[in-house]
Amino acid sequence: MSEERTVRLAAAEALEIPAASGYRHAGYAASLSEFGAPHRLPLCQGWVLRRRIPGFDSWDAMGCYPLFACRDWSRLPLDLVEMETGLVSLTVVTDPFGEYDEAHLRRCFGDLVAPFKEHFIVDLGRSPDSFIQSHHRRNARKAFEYLRVERCEDALLFLDEWCDFYSNLMVRHKIRGLAAFSRAAFARQLGVPGIVAFRATREGRSVGMNLWYVQGDAAYYHLGAYSDDGYRFHASFALFRRALEDFADAGLHHLDLGAGAGAAGDGADGLSRFKRGWATGTRTAYLCGRIFDRPLYASLTQARGNADTVYFPAYRAGEFA
Repeated sequence: MSEERTVRLAAAEALEIPAASGYRHAGYAASLSEFGAPHRLPLCQGWVLRRRIPGFDSWDAMGCYPLFACRDWSRLPLDLVEMETGLVSLTVVTDPFGEYDEAHLRRCFGDLVAPFKEHFIVDLGRSPDSFIQSHHRRNARKAFEYLRVERCEDALLFLDEWCDFYSNLMVRHKIRGLAAFSRAAFARQLGVPGIVAFRATREGRSVGMNLWYVQGDAAYYHLGAYSDDGYRFHASFALFRRALEDFADAGLHHLDLGAGAGAAGDGADGLSRFKRGWATGTRTAYLCGRIFDRPLYASLTQARGNADTVYFPAYRAGEFA
């Protein structure tokens, strides 16, 4: 057994993740408090964000970005009944690995259940060389000629590096809205149970990082960001290859690589092509909405002049444009 694989297996054995981790954890919801007040759903053990509706003395809620995840989907309907008082509506994007079917979602969210995006997934029971595209394998081999990849035992130690990389990403891709995380948000996210960070270095200098969350028997790709040298030396390929190997060694069953860029999620963008090259298939994330107060919902929509929009909730149309 190689020394590198021995180190990886030792790290895998140390990967002890509590029942509440990643997107299910209170700490992750707290990291999004700039966008709303975290609200726990006690029966299903998930989190949403309560938000004041601008210009009105009314409130609604949305699932945490990028996914609403909970421990017991069967009990979500009871939590939603308890939420009815004081809220106009709720909107979530579902965890593709959640234990539900479309019929259950329709019982929970009677007003909107629609396929939103296809998430690229990895079955870790398969040999990586049987499904990773040859182009990706080649780029990973080239990247490893120049870069060293390590798993960060304490992600928070690299907060400043990560924030520099993410600032570079936001400039390159003009990131705005929910994905424009602040340094304070990242300080919380890098301390959430289940966080796993991989760091690529060249000649001792960091050039990029990937962040993942482990929950249950799956790991979810959260974010990746790089320096200019990281892009030049294809750090993303080395980081993804190392992550697939480490998570397989840790005994996880699946990876969720997330979806492509943009609201359409049509699979034609560069991010989709990159993720597709690592994936064994896809799973659907659903956009779901429920109206709790129909008269107020109609009144707010009319006041905004948004009656013809397909956006949900209609009174917030254009909020992340």
